[in-house]
Amino acid sequence: MPNRYVALLRGINVGGKNMLPMQDLAAIFTAASCKDVETYIQSGNVVFSAASTTARRVPDAVAAAITKRFGYRVPVILRDANELSKLASKHPLLERGGDAAALHVAFLAATPAAAQVAALDPKRSPPDVFLVRGRDVYLRLANGAGKTKLTNDYFDRTLGTTSTIRNWKTVQTLAELVLK
Repeated sequence: MPNRYVALLRGINVGGKNMLPMQDLAAIFTAASCKDVETYIQSGNVVFSAASTTARRVPDAVAAAITKRFGYRVPVILRDANELSKLASKHPLLERGGDAAALHVAFLAATPAAAQVAALDPKRSPPDVFLVRGRDVYLRLANGAGKTKLTNDYFDRTLGTTSTIRNWKTVQTLAELVLK
């Protein structure tokens, strides 16, 4: 029985760069033996079903297919339905009366070492705050994602892995889609 997954691609269809039609992206996932492929918005979110052995190969297979066909490198980060559902159930930085629009999650390709997490500077981008839990970084970006210094590049360099950030509304929608 296939499991459900969400693939999060970084850096496609952003600011007119790395344009990738969602129909083409869905076809790439289908060619990688994924079933029930569904894309969500234009920024590289793909929900699909696959056997766990197939799913483990999806990030590399999809990234290679995009490079071959479109000529650019796109990191692909995967979460299974259980991981995403648990993550989306409660944002630990959502305070009562807080603005849910300020909430984001940085999905990491690998779990960083404790020393790498300790190297993150909590005062890098005030009043923004973050909390690392395993392969996820919960963010509250008070002035928005466009003005923060808590960027993919910062997390990648400091944590020694690859990240991609989604807003909280998108995370919750993806959790709904992966569970249907």
